[in-house]
Amino acid sequence: MAGDDSTAEASLMREPESPSSSFEGLRDSFVSEETQSASPSTFVWALSFAAGISGILFGYDTGVISSTLVSIGADLSHPLSNLDKGLITSSTSLFALIASPLAALLADRLGRKQVVLVADILFIVGALWQAFTKSVIAYVLGYVLAQRVHGWRWMVGLGAVPAVVQFVLLLKLPETPRWLVKAGKEDVARFVLEKVYASEANTAAEQVLREIRREMIEEKATSKLVNPATPGHDNWPSLTQFQNRMTELFFVGGNRRALIIACMLQALQQLCGFNSIMYFSATIFSWLGFASPILTSLSVAVTNFVCTLFALLIIDHAGRRAILLGSIPVMIGGLVLCSVSYHFLGLPKKEPNLPEKIQISEHSSWATCIVVSLVIFVCGYAIGPGNIAWQQSELFPLSVRSLASGLATSLNWGSNFVVGLTFLPMMELLTPSWTFALYALVCLAGWVCAWKIYPETKGLELEEMRELFKNGWGVQESLNRPKPTD
Repeated sequence: MAGDDSTAEASLMREPESPSSSFEGLRDSFVSEETQSASPSTFVWALSFAAGISGILFGYDTGVISSTLVSIGADLSHPLSNLDKGLITSSTSLFALIASPLAALLADRLGRKQVVLVADILFIVGALWQAFTKSVIAYVLGYVLAQRVHGWRWMVGLGAVPAVVQFVLLLKLPETPRWLVKAGKEDVARFVLEKVYASEANTAAEQVLREIRREMIEEKATSKLVNPATPGHDNWPSLTQFQNRMTELFFVGGNRRALIIACMLQALQQLCGFNSIMYFSATIFSWLGFASPILTSLSVAVTNFVCTLFALLIIDHAGRRAILLGSIPVMIGGLVLCSVSYHFLGLPKKEPNLPEKIQISEHSSWATCIVVSLVIFVCGYAIGPGNIAWQQSELFPLSVRSLASGLATSLNWGSNFVVGLTFLPMMELLTPSWTFALYALVCLAGWVCAWKIYPETKGLELEEMRELFKNGWGVQESLNRPKPTD
């Protein structure tokens, strides 16, 4: 589709080179490729810790549901059916799908700090509400608390603790410098940057401020090139800006191709069935007859944690495309082994509901194979799609990065909702063997798509990324590039 790129896109390619640092989220308070402190200040550590709590909240919420589903019993007036479990699990993803685009828009308008504070309040209220009427940490707590009567209420209630800590920290931390400059508060932004670069405050702060100003000028220039001013549209500046970004994202060929790749990665990350295993691993191991299904599910959580750390260490050396194409076959192997193991386990196929427990003494070897196969699958996932999909922001120019990342993330939540809702019914209707075989087919389709359209983006600057997607997917061009020297 080389001929569908507009004249505006050609103009974009002639813009001055933009810095690769995007100043996104809380990280934009201290990340700059051209100016870095010799050692992080206490202020930077506080920012990093506050930002990291968001990951703890996300991981805890994912992990604790697995323990809750097997320990909730009849506390909600009746034992949970498979449909009940699917609805409980998927409802969180549905509301995240609704909220994530709104959060992206509000973050640009009100600032990231204000949006995170509101999110913390909602998280605290939700956690306490569940307690009174997920991460390795969540699985460990799940194992300990599941032994208590009504222990599941403690599990979900403790989710409020990280949100309270983050809320208190954020009250004492500033808004991001980029948003402050955009809001006309450059003096405050300078003060924040001077605290970040404590050892070289003046020179570093001014250099970062110049970068931010240049980025904002380029964003405005890009928007004008793609979306010339139309009389009457200035009456609704926010709406006009949104329309301009949508036009630039979908009608500039390079941006559209980058969006397709990001959406493909996010869809693969969820439709492969990973979160089904994270949500329902304790339920699966309970069916298999393990004496402590929650403790057994720790093997899955620990594998995810360790392999994610390993992926972070190698991603900038091995390259995104190489890791993705190498990890998906590992996932397929794990899913195929799981499917075969379930086939030989001999589960009844005509029961209206899956059995509460299998006599593991009769099928111990195949039950163990299922545990091993899920560990293999999670290992491949954490190294590949679980990590690579979140590198999506590097695919987009600054002017559409927030919008494009928001749309791709919404697809992630939508796919998460579908998987969470359908997993247990699929286990009933298709049998476990065919359910995991279907996930293996999804992974195979994802591998083919990645091989055809996902270029190697390791070491590419923003301007090089634009050029890569200008007239096509850029796969061969990226593979033929000379390898950068360390």
